[in-house]
Amino acid sequence: MIDRYAVIGRPINHTKSPLIHGLFAQASGQQLEYTAIEGSLDAFEAQVLQFRREGGQGMNITAPFKLRAFELADRRSDRAQLARAANALKFEGGHIVAENFDGIGLLRDIEENLGQPLRDRRVLVLGAGGAVRGALLPFLQADPAELVIANRDMAKALALRNELEHPRLRISRYEELEGQAFDIVVNATSASLSAELPPLPADALGQARLAYELAYGKGLTPFLRLAREQGVARLADGVGMLVEQAAEAFAWWRGVRPDTRSVIDQLTIALE
Repeated sequence: MIDRYAVIGRPINHTKSPLIHGLFAQASGQQLEYTAIEGSLDAFEAQVLQFRREGGQGMNITAPFKLRAFELADRRSDRAQLARAANALKFEGGHIVAENFDGIGLLRDIEENLGQPLRDRRVLVLGAGGAVRGALLPFLQADPAELVIANRDMAKALALRNELEHPRLRISRYEELEGQAFDIVVNATSASLSAELPPLPADALGQARLAYELAYGKGLTPFLRLAREQGVARLADGVGMLVEQAAEAFAWWRGVRPDTRSVIDQLTIALE
């Protein structure tokens, strides 16, 4: 019987995961079936358990179910523990194992695909939601000079700092960023989904080497447009992160890490 995997989320009609994992399987000679499941707000846990009973080997989890997937699991990685969210599950020996590859996928895209190592760089991350929680541990392990988290809700940002005490992690209000210089700026807020701009000081991006928009497929978002106007040399959206986190999950499930370059190229939309 062919091994079965799936992605579950709500809504799910926009997902690229079946395409990505299908390309990975084809390139690596793996035989598997990967489908998309429209999640139920009332019965998400029952859907996951049913998929496992029917022979499923693992699942990707997308919004709004990452927190619930974490709670459903009985084994959790350190990354998932810190994020308190799971974007991948594996059904193994009667256990549901939770992982979170969002952060490591983002780091790999920035460092390897875009050639911007975090080591000894000043890194600014906008937002303090689930995506940021998943990125904190991989980012700090990359040894930046300083990692600054800016967020409107300071209580939420302070909770992050208190959970992961680290000498190079700092929390900031947006207005406190004025006059500061950063090498890499990542927009992990939801502002771009509504074509809005985070409340950045006018000079916040001027000296950056890379402006990275976590949202993907949106073209030149207000954040990226501001970065271009301020002369940032390299702009990127989150398509590389999407593919890289998928490759991490594929390797976790299958024991083979697929090449990602051709898949990223196929999914990339010009930032115009």
